[in-house]
Amino acid sequence: MELKLKTQQLKQHLDNLKERYEEHDPPKNRRDKDFFEMVKQETTPVYQLLTEWEELALASIKNREVDVHPHQVTSTKENMELVLMHSYYIDARHKRYMELNHSIHYIFDQMINELS
Repeated sequence: MELKLKTQQLKQHLDNLKERYEEHDPPKNRRDKDFFEMVKQETTPVYQLLTEWEELALASIKNREVDVHPHQVTSTKENMELVLMHSYYIDARHKRYMELNHSIHYIFDQMINELS
């Protein structure tokens, strides 16, 4: 149940990040220390949640609780990390951003369905 809860939380963060990506402009100065600190403060809890999720997901795969390949979990974590940064710095093309977003949602949805 903990994995399902963390997956749902990450899915909500993913939706919030997409909203941020679509509604905000890129920072005026990419080297702005205040902006960096704000990004760091807002993203640190998501990074921690993502790390916990990866550990639980890999353990669930090992215990055959979910039918997802370990590589998919690792890739999903890496993609989510990319989306986190792209959502603040708005430095990815819309198509690429949406591809990452959809692939992450796909794995999250698959895991939630299998854990239900």
